[in-house]
Amino acid sequence: MDQKLTSTERVRASRRVTLVGALVNIGLSALKMFLGVIAHSEALVADGIHSLSDLLSDALVYLALHHSGQAPDEEHPYGYGRFETVATFALGVLLLLVAAGIAWDAMTRLFDPTSLLKPTTLALYGALISILTKEALYHYTLVVGRRVRSPLLRANAWHHRSDAVSSVVVLVGVVGTMAGLPYLDAIAAVLVGVMIGKIGWTLGWGAVHELVDAGLDRKKIEQIRQTILRVGGVRSLHMLRTRRLGGHATADVHVQVEPRLSVSEGHQIAVLVEEHLKQDVDEIEDVTVHIDPEDDQSGASCRDLPPRGQALQLIDRGWLEVEGAAERFWVTLHYLGGRIHVDVYFPIERARDPEERARMEQALAEQLRTSGGCFGRLRAYYGNAP
Repeated sequence: MDQKLTSTERVRASRRVTLVGALVNIGLSALKMFLGVIAHSEALVADGIHSLSDLLSDALVYLALHHSGQAPDEEHPYGYGRFETVATFALGVLLLLVAAGIAWDAMTRLFDPTSLLKPTTLALYGALISILTKEALYHYTLVVGRRVRSPLLRANAWHHRSDAVSSVVVLVGVVGTMAGLPYLDAIAAVLVGVMIGKIGWTLGWGAVHELVDAGLDRKKIEQIRQTILRVGGVRSLHMLRTRRLGGHATADVHVQVEPRLSVSEGHQIAVLVEEHLKQDVDEIEDVTVHIDPEDDQSGASCRDLPPRGQALQLIDRGWLEVEGAAERFWVTLHYLGGRIHVDVYFPIERARDPEERARMEQALAEQLRTSGGCFGRLRAYYGNAP
């Protein structure tokens, strides 16, 4: 498994590929629109506008990466990852507008035969150059986008691919028009517009899902579940929730453990769950683990039981007259199954007389049963005070 990049490395690599794409799009957009005009190809001009929209998307990506790379602060405790999401949504809207303009202009020409253009051989060269250049840019951007786990870069890569595919459509339209089918160039322009619109819709809709906190896909959720269940001490899990934040994702989960574990051991299990998820699941960068001693979805609620301070007061009042009860040096409370179960610790001397020990434990248990109805079983332990 590849080592995860730091936030600084991720932003640096993303900026580099975005700048390369911007420089390519400047030259390619100018070339295609220039050749489209002098070669009389409406489809090639439309394709040049598509490349110009790529340039604008590169600018959006660059600005978004600048903000998303900032560290969390008081105003943005989860970081600035959503700047990527907002930029992706803006890119999708931009592409939809560009697509509508291209398709409308081309369809207008289809209904006015006198305005149809007749492209020349130069348009072929422009389309071929665009196909080769944009396909190379697509692969370069996609590789970097996967390496830095940036949905925005991957979206921009597909934007480059859409330009390459649209140039193929332009090539077919130009060849067809030169072969005597005058409508084909304008039809190709309409198809380019439809393709651009589809990409814009896909990007925008995906960004909307992220902005409304849609979770990760089922396959990824199952990977997260299996990773958690492999951690030692985890019995089961529930209430697993995930959401995306730009190039990474967060998760929070309730993990059930043995109910009588110490606080420190429960915390250690939570730490291990967090570390395993960050190591095994590429997208995960932040995890919140809630440790449960039982399945709080199906078990009786302990919500209305008295907290420790009040519970100890009830215990003290009930055990006031029990001989030996005052010698206890610690009481552990277990909130399980809608009751408070009590573990009480006495000096080892209290265990030397079995009959006296049995009488004391019986009296302690009887007093618990009459102390407010909130207590469950009693367990007494004997040893040296810590």
